[in-house]
Order: sequence, then structure tokens, then C-alpha cells
Amino acid sequence: MSELITWCIDHLNYWTITFLMTLESTVIPIPSEFVVPPAAYRAAADSSDLNVVLVVLCATIGANLGALINYTAALYLGRPIIYAFANSTFGHLCLLNEQKVQRTEKYFTDHGAVATLIGRLVPGIRHLISIPAGLAKMRLSHFLLYTTIGAGIWNIILAAIGYSLASVVPEDQLMEKVTTYSHELGLAMIVLAVIVVGVLIYKGHRPKTR
Repeated sequence: MSELITWCIDHLNYWTITFLMTLESTVIPIPSEFVVPPAAYRAAADSSDLNVVLVVLCATIGANLGALINYTAALYLGRPIIYAFANSTFGHLCLLNEQKVQRTEKYFTDHGAVATLIGRLVPGIRHLISIPAGLAKMRLSHFLLYTTIGAGIWNIILAAIGYSLASVVPEDQLMEKVTTYSHELGLAMIVLAVIVVGVLIYKGHRPKTR
């Protein structure tokens, strides 16, 4: 499996982008930073067969497919099996454990359906937020809408980083820069999520005026 993933990363095209982002949105530990920015970086070259808009589109389709797999598994298998998988050897190989699932489920419970949208932007929660959505039997149309918006925003940001770096950074230094920028963006997204959730909580508890 690792050899296949390595080959796909080395041979990025619309199919491999979709495939890798599908895996990234399940429980396979493939950071989207390893897929979208390099693809956008190559799309910036005049001789490239890639188009940055299609890169974002394929990445978002892949993110939806992966999220749908998690959602469906959680919806039909239920909490005991999901937690048993998280505690299994294979679950640990996927960098998954009971604490991560509990944290993500609590985030979803505390912040409601909007957590699906915001959660797609928060590191550590992004690829797991579809599990509590399935456990909570969230309406599929709402789930796909929020997932598409959240994943689309994140992929646009990553693509913009890769595309803009194409003219200033050699390809062998790309991932170093992407890692730095994505870490800073991740912190910014956490702050943004806290602000948005705080505003929603405030509005929800504010006394209504006649």
C-alpha cells in the first residue's frame, strides 16, 4: 500500500489526486499537504497537463468520497464497532485511537451540524469529522453540502500556496515551505473556528427581543 501511495504522489494526475484525497479523508494518514500543493505547483508550469482549477475540483471530489466512506461506515456499523476499530492494531497504524474519535465526537456534539463545515478546516479533526456525523445520523444532503464547502475552501488554500510558490521556490524546497505555511494556517483555522463557534453560541443563548 505504501508503495502505491508513493507512486501516486510521484505521478500526480487528476485520477491519482482524487484517489489520494479519498484516502486522506478516510483514516489513511496521507496529509492533503502532500497532494494538493505539489499538484498546483506543477499546474503552474506552462508545459504541465494539469489545470489548477481541476486540481482543486478533483481534490474536493476525493475528499467527499473519503468522507462519505467514513459517514456510511459510522451510520451503519455504529459506535461500538467504530471504537473497536479505533483501538485495533490497524486503527493504530492509521494513527487512530479512541481518544481521537472521542474528541472529534465531542466537537461535533458541542458545535452541531456546523462542525462538519468548520471541522474540515481544523487539523486533527478534518479527516475524522464525518464519523460523528454518521453516528448522529446527520442528513446526507446537509453532510455533503458542508463537507464540500469546507473541503473546497481548504483545497483552494493549499492550491494557492503551491501555485504561488512555483515562481519563487525550487521544487525540492516546496514541501518545507508548504509545511511551514500549512502549520500557520492550521493555527489560524483553529482560532477562526473558535470565534465562529463562540458567535453561534452567543446568538443561540442571547435573549430574543419582541
